[in-house]
Amino acid sequence: MKKRLAYLGPPGTYSEEAALLYDPDAELLPVQSLPVVIASVDSGEADEGIVPIENSLEGAVTFTVDILIHESDLLIKDELVLPIHHCLIARSGVSLEDIRDAALVVYSHPQSLAQCREYLHRRFPNAALMPSPSNAAAVGDMLKSETPALAIAGKRAAANYDAQIVDEEVEDNHSNATRFVVLASSDSPPTGSDKTSLCFNFDADSPGILVSVLTEFSGRGINLNKIESRPTRKFLGRYIFLVDIDGHKQDAVVQDALASVRRQVAMLKVLGSYPRCSLDSLDP
Repeated sequence: MKKRLAYLGPPGTYSEEAALLYDPDAELLPVQSLPVVIASVDSGEADEGIVPIENSLEGAVTFTVDILIHESDLLIKDELVLPIHHCLIARSGVSLEDIRDAALVVYSHPQSLAQCREYLHRRFPNAALMPSPSNAAAVGDMLKSETPALAIAGKRAAANYDAQIVDEEVEDNHSNATRFVVLASSDSPPTGSDKTSLCFNFDADSPGILVSVLTEFSGRGINLNKIESRPTRKFLGRYIFLVDIDGHKQDAVVQDALASVRRQVAMLKVLGSYPRCSLDSLDP
C-alpha cells in the first residue's frame, strides 16, 4: 500500500516538488494550508506530511515552527533541502518585452515575494505585490486577474497551468534553498548520522541560564547546529528556544544531556530525531 503524503497544494508548489523528491512513489495529497497538512496526519487521512520549516534567505517558517511548539504532537521524521529557483511567469504568448510596469500586479507566496524583493524593485518598481496562498495558486491568480499581472513560482507551476516563463532565477540570491521536514506520529530510528530538534523555556529570566543549558551539550561534545527563539505567547519578552543538535535522542550522550537540561528548564519538548540531510549537493 502506498504511503499517503500530505503537502501544501495545489500541484505545482515547491512543497509538491519536495514531496516527490522525498518519496516519488507516495500517494500525494495536496491540501490548502500548513495547518491542514498537520491535521491530515493527526486524523490519519495521511501517513506523513511534508512542510517547509526554514529558508536560507528568510529564516524560519514561523508558522510551521509555532505549530510544532504549541499545537501538535507530531514528530520530525526526516528532512530534505530543496534548492529554490523562482521564475517570472505570464500568460501564454507574453514576452518580457511586452510587460509594462504601469498597473502591473505580481502574485506570489509572501516568502517568495520577499526572496525576489530586489529583482522586483529593480525591474517593476511600480508593481503592486499581491500575496497568494502558495506559489502555484499565484499562477492561477495571475491568469484570473482582470488587470495586467505576473506570477512568481517554479517551473512545475508554469507547466501545470500552461503558462509562459518569461524570466528565470529571479530570486535575489541564487543560493536560495528551503529546508523541509517530514512529520509523522513517530520519528526515525538511529542511523549513525542524525539530528535532534527540541525546544525549551524557563520559568524566569536570570543571567547565564541559557548558557548553562547550552553547556550541557557543548560539555559533552554535542554539536549545536542552530538556535533561535519564538515568543511564548504568554508574556512580552519571554521566549521559547529552539535548538538543533547532532545526534539521536536514543544516543547515550544525548540522553544524558537531555536529562540534565530537563532539570534546568520549565518545559522541554523533543520535536524529533531523524537522519541529517547532507548539504553537499547544494549550489554554492
